[in-house]
Amino acid sequence: MEPKLVLADLRVDYGSRSLRRADLPEDPLALFEKWLDDAMREGVREPNAMTLATVSRDGQPSARTVLLKGLVPEGFKFFTHRTSRKGQEIGANPKVCLVWFWRELERQVIARGEATELPRSEVEAYFSSRPRASQIGAACSPQSQIIPNREALEKAASDIAREYEGREIPLPETWTGYLVQPNEIEFWQGRPSRMHDRFLYHRLAASSAWLIDRLGP
Repeated sequence: MEPKLVLADLRVDYGSRSLRRADLPEDPLALFEKWLDDAMREGVREPNAMTLATVSRDGQPSARTVLLKGLVPEGFKFFTHRTSRKGQEIGANPKVCLVWFWRELERQVIARGEATELPRSEVEAYFSSRPRASQIGAACSPQSQIIPNREALEKAASDIAREYEGREIPLPETWTGYLVQPNEIEFWQGRPSRMHDRFLYHRLAASSAWLIDRLGP
């Protein structure tokens, strides 16, 4: 009989890169952009995939994977339905956490901050740039709501495709975008024997400046 998988014995010893204080720019978003570029250049699949953690009104956390769709000096952008679980939780509590893990580079980034809705004009512009099939998917899906079956979802998609054949699909009323403005960003670089490099950027109050601290691994 094959031995059962022993989770406690699963481990990888990292060590392909290092991160030094002298290498850190004053702006953490500059380092994030560099790391994201590294992930794309190294062929990481969906390097913009990130875990978004939110908290409900009663304090229950939840997390899911979404896609980073914009990086600006103010922070990180993504799009979803306002009526989805994450949208409702952001409406009740705008404090969120984002996590990227690029396994191939042995790197992780954690950003903590607040999410605010993007202007409707910007949401409309991005929605218009999406593939038509993605527009139909957004328009037909009652995201996070209970649906009777797969067939009902596919019928809703077919109905929308037929209704707007030869015409632009309008932006769904519930579909929106968010900007996450971070107040903390942590960079983690895997190192041998779990002696990882970790640096935390913390935004100083009422300032655009950042304080940088090294954290224990």
